[in-house]
Amino acid sequence: MGTLTTTGRARSVGALFAGVALLNTATVGLSTAATLIVAAGSGPGWSGLPSVANVLGTAAGALGAGLLLPVHGRRRVLSAGYAVAAAGALVAFAGALTTSLVPLLLGILLVGLGNGGAQLSRYLAADLYPEERRGRALSNVVWAGTVGALAGPALMAPAADVATGFGWPALSGPVAVAVLATAGAALAAAFLPRHVPVRQEVPVRAPARATGVARPLVAMVAAQLTMVAVMTMTPVQLENHGHGLDVVGWVLSAHLFGMFALAPLSGRIADRWGPRVTVNAGLGVLALSTATALAAPTAHTSGLPVALFLLGYGWNLVFVGGSAQLSRDLAPETRSRVQGTVDAVVWSASALAGLGSGQLFAGGGYALVAVVGGVLALLPLALLASRNGR
Repeated sequence: MGTLTTTGRARSVGALFAGVALLNTATVGLSTAATLIVAAGSGPGWSGLPSVANVLGTAAGALGAGLLLPVHGRRRVLSAGYAVAAAGALVAFAGALTTSLVPLLLGILLVGLGNGGAQLSRYLAADLYPEERRGRALSNVVWAGTVGALAGPALMAPAADVATGFGWPALSGPVAVAVLATAGAALAAAFLPRHVPVRQEVPVRAPARATGVARPLVAMVAAQLTMVAVMTMTPVQLENHGHGLDVVGWVLSAHLFGMFALAPLSGRIADRWGPRVTVNAGLGVLALSTATALAAPTAHTSGLPVALFLLGYGWNLVFVGGSAQLSRDLAPETRSRVQGTVDAVVWSASALAGLGSGQLFAGGGYALVAVVGGVLALLPLALLASRNGR
C-alpha cells in the first residue's frame, strides 16, 4: 500500500477510522429499521431480507474493493464506495417513506457495497505497521465500530420522533440518519493521502489454498453465521414481547459494544498469544452467548443484553484473530485481493443466516435460532483443534 511518513500514516488511520465509524452508524440504524419495516409489512418469516441484502452488498463490495485497491489506491476506491453507499441510503429512504420493499432492499444492497470497502479498511491500517503491531493496528480501526454501536441504536428513537414530527413514518427517521452518515463517510475518504497505484503481477491463488487462509476463513464464516442469525432476530423477539425501539436500541447497544469496543484488547491478545488462541477463544464465547440467550430469551434487562454482548465480543475475537492471521501470513503481492475474496466469502455465507434466521424464528421461535447458532459456533472448534500451529 505504499510507504507513508508518520504524519501521512496518522492521517490515513484517522480517515479510515472516520469512514468505518460513519458506515457502521448508518448500517446499524438502517438494517434495524428495515428489519422492523419488513416484519410489519410481510411478517417475521421475511424479516431477514434486509440482512441478506446488506451482507450480499457487503460481500460484493469487499470483493470489488480487494480487486481495485492495488490498482487505484485507498482514496479512490473508498471514496467511490462511500458515494455509492450514500446514493443507496437515499434510495432506501424513499422506500421507508413509501413502505415499499423493492427500493428499501435495493438501497440496503447499495449501502452494503460501500460497507465492503469499510470492512477492508482494517487491513489497510494493518499494512501501515510492522508485523508485530498489525493485530493492534487493525483492531484500532475495528474499534471505530464502537461509534456505530453507540450512535446507531441511540439515534433510533430520537430520529423516529423527528420523522413523526415531519409527518413521515417513524421508522424512516433512522434511515434518514443513514443518509447523513454515508455522506459523511464519503467526505472522510477524501482526506486520505494520494496513493501511487501498485500493479500486482503475481497470480492470485484460490483462497482455500493460500497459506494461512483456510483456518481464519472457516472460523470467520462460523462466527458470522452465528452472529447474524441471533442478532437479526433479537429485535423481532423484543417487539413480539411488547418492547419498543428504546429497548431494542438498548439491547443492540450492548451487542454492538461487544462487537467493537474491546477490539484493542483482542488485537493485543492476537499479537501476544497468536491468532489461533484468539480465534478459539472467540468461538467459545459465541457458544456461551447462545446458551445465555436460550436460557433467558425474554430477560430484556439482564439475560438478553449479556447474551448479545457476549455474541458481539465472541465475534470480535474471531474477526480480529482471523484478520491478524491474514495480514501476517499472506504474501504482499496477493494480500489485498485474497483478503477481499475472503471477506466476500464470509459475508456471502452469512446471507444464509440472515434469510434462514427468519425461517427458523417462524418455525421454532427465538430458542431454535439460539440452538442453531450455538451448534454453528462449536463445530469449527473440532476442526481447528485438529491442526497444529498458530
